[in-house]
Amino acid sequence: MLEKVLAGFAASSPLEVLALVLGVTYSLLAVRRNRYCWIAGAGSSLLLAWLAASRQLPMQALLQIYYVLMSAYGFWHWSRQAGTEPIKIGYWPLRWHLGSAVILAVLAWLTATYLAAETDAAWPRLDSAVTWFSLYATLLVARARIENWLYWIVTDTVLVFLYASQGLYFAALLFFLYIVIACFGLVTWTRQYRREAAVA
Repeated sequence: MLEKVLAGFAASSPLEVLALVLGVTYSLLAVRRNRYCWIAGAGSSLLLAWLAASRQLPMQALLQIYYVLMSAYGFWHWSRQAGTEPIKIGYWPLRWHLGSAVILAVLAWLTATYLAAETDAAWPRLDSAVTWFSLYATLLVARARIENWLYWIVTDTVLVFLYASQGLYFAALLFFLYIVIACFGLVTWTRQYRREAAVA
């Protein structure tokens, strides 16, 4: 198994490595609430879209295109708040997340059913579920909601498996690093929120 993984890393394309570098840059800048994270994120997403499409992960390819579009929105939204003050972070109510989870689960089931019947998708159920929940998590990041990090911890854990199963080991490593950064982001944003709430 280890030999297969090492061979996969050795066979990885420079584009996959660049996607990793840009993706880590995006996450680290997002933790710091730096609006330029969205530029790095868009670059990483374009590369990952091509890689996913080439490995029969159609929903992941579409998801990466969505990320590019959300990067433009995120940059615009965060730029409106840019200045001397950091981007304002906060939470959405639990009922919002519960309602969203039901809708996302239904959409994931419908998409997975179609992919399983009509395409040669490698992992239709996992691909669909992680795609829909990642769409929602991206919206949470763009709106600077703290709970986005929880969604990323879960979805990125699934994505490590999904990309590794298709031989995209640098992409799998990227999603593993995203898990670590998401844990750090959750702690950092929670502390910053409490500190800013105490001052307000």
